[in-house]
Amino acid sequence: MGIEADPSPHLAQYANANKLVTNAWLGAKLGTPGLKVIESNEDSMLYDIGHIPTAIRLNWKQELSDQIHRDVIGITDFTAMMEEKGISRSDTVVIYGNHANLWAIYTLWIFELFGHPDVRLLDGGRDAWMQEEREISYSVPTLPASTYSVNQRDDAADRIFVDELRERLEDIQIIDLREPEDFAGQEQGRGAIGTGGIPTARTGHIPGAINLDTNACLLPNSRFATTEHLKRIHEHLDPNKTTVVYCVDGGRAAQHWFILKHLLGWKDVRVYDGSWIEWGNMMRVPIERGAGQE
Repeated sequence: MGIEADPSPHLAQYANANKLVTNAWLGAKLGTPGLKVIESNEDSMLYDIGHIPTAIRLNWKQELSDQIHRDVIGITDFTAMMEEKGISRSDTVVIYGNHANLWAIYTLWIFELFGHPDVRLLDGGRDAWMQEEREISYSVPTLPASTYSVNQRDDAADRIFVDELRERLEDIQIIDLREPEDFAGQEQGRGAIGTGGIPTARTGHIPGAINLDTNACLLPNSRFATTEHLKRIHEHLDPNKTTVVYCVDGGRAAQHWFILKHLLGWKDVRVYDGSWIEWGNMMRVPIERGAGQE
């Protein structure tokens, strides 16, 4: 099912090489039947100033978020969105966006929660496409409505909720992807006034977490670093242990989930998309500041 994988030798180094495509591959495949291209940016208005030809816009904040509960959308809304955008289960979907694909990967993560059979990421995203001065379009494609069938949203494999996380603090490894001052709980850190501009009652980190910088896994052109480099960054962690990644609001966590699961091939990586917005505001959950615990 789907379109043949990108044969680029550069991608072959990654564990799941078929999850990535290059600019050259996508440029040659644009317009191929069964290929759907989605742009998903932090700011969806970027789409209006030029996008990859044939790409449709997906506003992750409005279209992938439940507007009543703090959650991703449910089965009914996801199905309706896919049908409205003309995407079928048999389509190969390539997603890209700005900020090194930050929210594009969050979008891909949600597609995987719903089990879309073939969803891939453009390595480097919008940044790399524009840096190479490749063709852009201002035309908004109009695709005929499709039929899309999905039976469940599988949260178990790639997601973790706060209740399970609290119960498993002793037997999992946790990666905090926020700024070092937020992780340490320094009063002068952003967390003191609300991490990422979002108010939180407390600063610090989840007990036992280690602090990593996802940007260290990226090249200056927004593409992913080599597997050798990625392994070196994570050499002090156990790839066979259940790993939970979190940040401020889930976006950076999804990006690191992609790196660990699809590029390095770790088997059990879970996104805590409640992240510090939830943990830092909850009653009766422990935190650490530096080496201490509260």
